[in-house]
Amino acid sequence: MKIHLYPLFLFLLFSLNSCSDSTDDSILDDLYALDFCIVSGSDLDEMGGPVSYEHNGTLIQFCCKPCIPKFQKDPAKYLVILREELEAEKAASLESNSS
Repeated sequence: MKIHLYPLFLFLLFSLNSCSDSTDDSILDDLYALDFCIVSGSDLDEMGGPVSYEHNGTLIQFCCKPCIPKFQKDPAKYLVILREELEAEKAASLESNSS
């Protein structure tokens, strides 16, 4: 049975955020798995800080607002990139924990 950790990660992320009185988005920035924009490939901080967007319950961060409409035109294309990166990060984490 394959376990999908990303939905659990999002649940925990939103749970932590809802328990806090702080409106500081730095909590989300610290917990987001990627450090680059899946649309442009740029670093999330390259355009002045990441822009968060929720797509079907999945939090995605972009380098700038103009990347959101590009994502919305073909979300499947970009979700593949997100999924591949998360799986690679998970594999690297499992590998480092096993050694």
